[in-house]
Amino acid sequence: MRHGKLLGYVRVSTFEQNPGRQLDGQTLHKTFIDKISGKSRKRPQLDALLDYAREGDTILVHSMDRLARNLDDLRKLVIFELVPKKITVKFLTEGLTLSGKTDPMSKLMLSVMGSFAEFERALLRERQLEGIALAKKRGAYKGRKKVLTPDKIKQLKALLKKGESKTKIAKALNISRETLYKYLKKSNGN
Repeated sequence: MRHGKLLGYVRVSTFEQNPGRQLDGQTLHKTFIDKISGKSRKRPQLDALLDYAREGDTILVHSMDRLARNLDDLRKLVIFELVPKKITVKFLTEGLTLSGKTDPMSKLMLSVMGSFAEFERALLRERQLEGIALAKKRGAYKGRKKVLTPDKIKQLKALLKKGESKTKIAKALNISRETLYKYLKKSNGN
């Protein structure tokens, strides 16, 4: 019979962010790390964690916003998927633990704290958009740095002429296939 394992789930939004700091100092049997925006429910490592976790396991998460971006997803994952399987979920920042023995107060705390986190994200996004709008008025906002430099565009054209696959081209230029397709769509439109 398998003894309960201590599992970690980490999500960072960009490849530049350090995933190590979220569960630093925790001794875990296995850690699942997604480097993807939380907006998407399609997170490969979260799916792998949900498939791997068994009754008696405990999942450690730095904070609620690392597991889900909105209250509906948070409640669905924790209260309706994990807790009924007798998997314990611990949110370190919030100091909240939910398990098969979760009482109504814990469920309420999850909902209230999740609501505050969702509200805080909405306010942050609103302030960010306001700041961008003000910076644009001042002429200080340049937008995101272009991934495809003129040199990379030359390489891309040369590789396309050679008949290389788009996947190989994207890897060679260290860009995503989505970026490659956006460029191709844009250049065909001109």
